[in-house]
Amino acid sequence: MIASISVLHVGADAPQASDSRFGRCVWRLCPTLDMAQAALAESTPEAILISCVDEAEARTLPYWAAWTQAVLAAAVVVRTPKPSRELMLSLLRAGVQDVLPSEQSDDESIGRSLCLAIERKRQEQELRRAWSIDLATGLPNRVQLMELLHQLCALREREPAPMALLVIRVEGLATTEARLGVAAAQALRRKLAVRLRSGLRASDVVSALAPDAFAVVLTRLEAPEDGDRVALKLSQMLREPFMVSAQTAVVTVSTGLAVYPSDGRQPEEMLKMALSAAAARRGLGRQGFADRKERGAAPVANDD
Repeated sequence: MIASISVLHVGADAPQASDSRFGRCVWRLCPTLDMAQAALAESTPEAILISCVDEAEARTLPYWAAWTQAVLAAAVVVRTPKPSRELMLSLLRAGVQDVLPSEQSDDESIGRSLCLAIERKRQEQELRRAWSIDLATGLPNRVQLMELLHQLCALREREPAPMALLVIRVEGLATTEARLGVAAAQALRRKLAVRLRSGLRASDVVSALAPDAFAVVLTRLEAPEDGDRVALKLSQMLREPFMVSAQTAVVTVSTGLAVYPSDGRQPEEMLKMALSAAAARRGLGRQGFADRKERGAAPVANDD
């Protein structure tokens, strides 16, 4: 019996067939990224196939508001005409499992790519579970974050008090990598982690959630609305320029907040709500501007 694979397809050029020797694809078709974002808020597929018209469109994918949610939840495959080596490596670093040339994407090739992508994602998740620290930043990773949330939720059942999970999605790492190189982008990510940690209490926890996202656990709030105040404070801190490789780097941020118990009593539902909220909000940055244009000179923090 052929196994079924749930696949969310994004783009106009949807595959026609459902069956291959690698599995039966059960498609959900979303012509636009906005529609795909709404679909991800409803349910999580095993794989996401994104069909791009050209390399320029493929390069913009990491800027999609729901990108973090997509690469965390599913095996993502990108299909684009004649992808360059640089594009493929960039997308792989951003969380994609495979990049498929449109010219070679017959039904059999698509089925094979999706099947292997799902298996790579499964192995990646198992490997992550074997480690508790994000090696690039030294922060707890997603696995340790979820373990902590399970413990805190159990504590809050016994000792009721509001707490919150804040997801912070950062846009600007891919731009820094393209402009200054991979090492500079990694240095910027470390500086982001340092600045986040400096703005919190010792009892709060910062976690590396994804290559372009952090999570903050506010272990206890005096009032539920305090979570919004902390989110605003951290967003303002991260919008201040950084110095990386003797160059000024700026980022935009979008935040999503889930407060216990009003927004959920289980870690999984709190994380899903916070991720969806971060994806739904347009990034704020560049000294308060949400676009990607520079605003000119501004004070720079080194954050060593």
